Amino acid sequence: MLWSLIKIVVFVLLVAAVTFGADYLMQIEGGVRIALMGTEITLTPLATVIGLAVLLISLWVLLKLASLTVALLKFINGDETALSRYFDRNRERKGYQALTEGMMALASGEPRVAMSKAAKAEKFLGKPELTNLLTAQAAEMAGDSKKAEEVYKRLLSDDSTRFVGVRGIMKQKLAAGEEVVARQLAEKAIALKPKHVEVQDTLLNLQTRAQDWSGARETLSLKLKQGSLPRDVHKRRDAVLALSAAKAVLDTDESAEALEAAVEANRLSPDLVPAAALAARSLIEKGQGRKAVKLLKKAWEAQPHPDLAAAFAAIAPEESPAERLKRFQPLLRLKPEHRESKLVLAELNIAAEDFPAARKALGDLISEDPDSRALTIMAAVERGEGSSDTVVKGWLARALNAPRGPQWVCTNCHNIHSDWAPVCENCQAFDTLSWQVPPAGAVDSATGVQMLPLIVGALEEAASPEAVEAAEPAQDDPAPDVADVSEAEIIPMPTDHVIDDPDTPRQAANDGSK
Repeated sequence: MLWSLIKIVVFVLLVAAVTFGADYLMQIEGGVRIALMGTEITLTPLATVIGLAVLLISLWVLLKLASLTVALLKFINGDETALSRYFDRNRERKGYQALTEGMMALASGEPRVAMSKAAKAEKFLGKPELTNLLTAQAAEMAGDSKKAEEVYKRLLSDDSTRFVGVRGIMKQKLAAGEEVVARQLAEKAIALKPKHVEVQDTLLNLQTRAQDWSGARETLSLKLKQGSLPRDVHKRRDAVLALSAAKAVLDTDESAEALEAAVEANRLSPDLVPAAALAARSLIEKGQGRKAVKLLKKAWEAQPHPDLAAAFAAIAPEESPAERLKRFQPLLRLKPEHRESKLVLAELNIAAEDFPAARKALGDLISEDPDSRALTIMAAVERGEGSSDTVVKGWLARALNAPRGPQWVCTNCHNIHSDWAPVCENCQAFDTLSWQVPPAGAVDSATGVQMLPLIVGALEEAASPEAVEAAEPAQDDPAPDVADVSEAEIIPMPTDHVIDDPDTPRQAANDGSK
């Protein structure tokens, strides 16, 4: 309000001053006489002032026209002028507008429009570091890999965009299945930007697929150094890589180096079952049984596992079943309530032909958490105690349809592996295998219910354990061609289990039945 009032007052004062000046000039006598080429002009004071003002304005206009003419000539000559700067600003505005529209089209899933806008932006801006990246991404979205790779190669010529070009070509090679070239490009990319987490993971994945364990360990150390991997995870994965290196060395019969790698893997991660088993077997071959026992006990306390029990049995392969049962007691007492401890104890008692103790060792596994291994052991117990073939085959019928128990399962894709491996053979994920029960429905039995008539003669006989126990021993087997098939032939026990000795009760029971 005050500012408006001030402006009004100033305007009124200016008008008053002009009016007063004009009145003063009109009252002054005399004037200005101009004589030019025989012509004489006399001007009043007021006319003189007006003429001077017009003359000054005309001179200013002439100077501006001259300046414009000079600028136009310089513009035509290619020099930088106000006109060139004006047109440059206009082109820049249009270029950034096209670039913005191209980015919006890319985000909207319109790759062809994005490529067109990128070409327009390149025409106006002349900044390939911006427009080439947009073009490459749009070409990737459109499925034009050849165009995308061509554009990424252009980015290699500039230091500021070289990493983007290498990474883009690496992804193209990965999509094309050229993993060797992709791994080389990943190494170059990681040299340009060591802190880039995505490239670190890609390089580590490619190195593990190529079984480049030493290179993978270097990449893993880099991830730890750059802070992209927790220390405990690094320790675990470094142990996995050391174990993989040990297995690779073992395949070349270099037992000394394999022993060192296996022991290192076990030191890094004592709960890694394959590392403990391999290190223990390597120590056993070197005659260091005491160290193997100590190592296996520590691993068993972390996670009981059949491979650990098999390695513990290999310490004294010539011992009798009774001696083995006695030697296993300190190991089994570490985790007496664990499922694996109960199963191993039952197998050891079967090997020692103490079938009531084997039944007692199984405890409530048969009723609460039965699997094919527990039910097969129960069938062996029944056979050892002299039960009829119908009862034994009934247990085996249940074993055929029962879950297989814990296995090496990939936590990423749930694929089941017969043996541990550092990389999942299905999804190629690294360090995802875990000893666990597969998800429901992940495993379909190869035999299933269709095998029941071959085992017990009729599905009704295998309906329940009570029905099987209550059934009278059949004198005439309805399927004589399979009547003499033993449970070991139907569901063979795993070869690495503790009870797979020459004097197993299953074999003795089979011999007795014959």
